[in-house]
Amino acid sequence: MKYVVIIGDGMADRPMDELGGLTLLQKASTPNMDKLARTGAIGMVRTVPVGYHPGSDVANLSILGYDPAKYYTGRAPLEAASIGVALDENDIAYRCNLVTLKFNKDRTRAVMDDYSSGHITTEEAGVLIDALRSGLKDRDITLYRGVSYRHLLVWKNGSYRAECVPPHDILEREITDYLPVGEGEDRLRDLMRWSVDILEGHDVNRKRMENGKKSANSIWLWGQGKRPRMPAYREKYGLEGALISAVDLTKGLGIYAGFTVLDVPGATGWIDTNYAGKTEYALNALKDVDSVYIHVEAPDEAGHSGKYQDKLRAIEDFDACVVGPVMKGLEERFRDYRVLLMPDHATPVKLRTHTEEPVPFVLFDSRSRKDNSGAAYDESIAARKDIMVVEKGHALMDYFIKEVFE
Repeated sequence: MKYVVIIGDGMADRPMDELGGLTLLQKASTPNMDKLARTGAIGMVRTVPVGYHPGSDVANLSILGYDPAKYYTGRAPLEAASIGVALDENDIAYRCNLVTLKFNKDRTRAVMDDYSSGHITTEEAGVLIDALRSGLKDRDITLYRGVSYRHLLVWKNGSYRAECVPPHDILEREITDYLPVGEGEDRLRDLMRWSVDILEGHDVNRKRMENGKKSANSIWLWGQGKRPRMPAYREKYGLEGALISAVDLTKGLGIYAGFTVLDVPGATGWIDTNYAGKTEYALNALKDVDSVYIHVEAPDEAGHSGKYQDKLRAIEDFDACVVGPVMKGLEERFRDYRVLLMPDHATPVKLRTHTEEPVPFVLFDSRSRKDNSGAAYDESIAARKDIMVVEKGHALMDYFIKEVFE
């Protein structure tokens, strides 16, 4: 038996007036996902427990079968693992976004203009992070390069109790009310203010602005935590796994779960990602492992952009370039296989951030095909009477692998 999990990050949405009251999943042409919905077990699952922020960290941890109440310590420690940063017991890792702030004339206020600095390239971002690192005077603070706008700050013996807000949650809002609050807030705020002095006049940003691109003129610190302690996936399920993603967060989860993390050339986390490469790597990996976790970030990034046309394209590309080829490859190469298709959470275009409501899933088994007449893969699944309802998201993996809820 082979097991494949296919995640369209943030793919779920809410009805939109522009689409005649449809969601983007309902509007999109998704014949491959719809076929799965008609032939697999369908349902709704709550991936984000009540009381938790609806982040991809919590949601993907749940999908992998780990109860966030037991194993979640923060987002940044997961990203640290992905970029090869080993955290000591007292190290606190912070996610360090390169963001675009829009200042007023006297520079007394600023608005969060873009959480990704216009999806700055990894090469440009690396130069900026190096400039910050060379100007850093604090011996207990270290900056590490990541991918695109996503980077890491590690504070030795630091504080993790400050309340820090994700920048994608405050787009187009004045930042004063969303700066870090609580233990360690002064240090964190000082670092963010200091970064503006270094970044605003940097050659990389001058060239970006000359070319009509957004300036990466500040860092934004959030998602902090200590390193987690969690059992390996093979200990929980007796399976060897591989994970494919362009995002450090998801890769870090894979590393802590003991997966083989596969780096696909051209995987960007945006709508220009190498879909074909992800599919090929996944199918080839199944020669050596039992389970593959395929994560595609593009729908989520498009949701944050607020451009529904981009998210529509991301969903249709996901269906045509990932779901379809993966299912075709599985049918050609293997007799017995199971597929779990779902988003990790919703990222409504109108809100431009994550929400916590349950999301639709399909669990397909090549040995036992269902006949869900009229079903389509979208939020309308919630209205059907023949569905599974899973309140504890981490239990879904137990059912997927062991066919039992624990």
